[in-house]
Amino acid sequence: MNLLEVRKICKTYGCGEAAVQALRNVSFSVPKGEYVAIVGESGSGKSTLLNMIGALDTPTSGKVLIDGRDIFAMKERGLTIFRRRNIGFIFQAFNLIPELSVEQNIIFPMLLDYQKPDWKYLEDLLTVLNLESRRNHLPGQLSGGQQQRVAIGRALITRPSLILADEPTGNLDSQNSSEVIALLKEASKKYGQTIIMITHNRSIAQTADRVLQVSDGVLTDLGRCEE
Repeated sequence: MNLLEVRKICKTYGCGEAAVQALRNVSFSVPKGEYVAIVGESGSGKSTLLNMIGALDTPTSGKVLIDGRDIFAMKERGLTIFRRRNIGFIFQAFNLIPELSVEQNIIFPMLLDYQKPDWKYLEDLLTVLNLESRRNHLPGQLSGGQQQRVAIGRALITRPSLILADEPTGNLDSQNSSEVIALLKEASKKYGQTIIMITHNRSIAQTADRVLQVSDGVLTDLGRCEE
C-alpha cells in the first residue's frame, strides 16, 4: 500500500514573463516503509517538492495524499494537527532549542501537541541514537553529529508515518554523515517509517531503496539501488 501519492504537482512562482515553473506535473508514489532519496542540482526544484509533500508550501495545482488523505483539502487547523502527528522533519540546520536538554528537545513535539510522552519509547530512541549519556546535556555541549541525532529523535518521537529529511548531512563530516544515514535506515526498518531524503551527495543517495531525480522541475525515477 502506498503511504504517499503525489499527483501532477505544479508550482509556479510569479506571473507573466517573470513566472518561474519550479515543478512541472510531478507524479510519483511511495509504499509504506520505503526509503527514497531525491537528488538534483541546486535550484532544480527538489526542496520545493519536499515542501509540498510536507505541506510547508501549497502547489499551484495537483494533489498530495498521505495515507489516502488529500492534505491540501484540509482546513488550516486540521492540516497543522495532521502534519504535527504524521510527518517528522529533519533539516540541515538542527533547529534545537538551546535552553532545553537533549531529552527535552526530543519530547518537545509531544508537549506542543499536549500529548504525554511514551517514556519507554524515548528510552528506546536514546539507545538507538546513542544519546543515553547525553540526555541532560544542552545542545551547545554536543558535537554536530550528536545535535543531528537529537533532531532525528525529535522527528521520530511522535511515531510519524512519514519522515522528510532535507540535506540532513549537509553540516556534517563524512564519518558523522555515515552514522546519520545509518540511523535513518535503521529507523525506517525498525519502526516501519517511510523516509524521503533530499541530498546532493550521490554516494548518500545510493544508500536509499530508490532514487528520484529532479531537474528543471521535472521528476525522473532512477529506479531501485543495488545492494
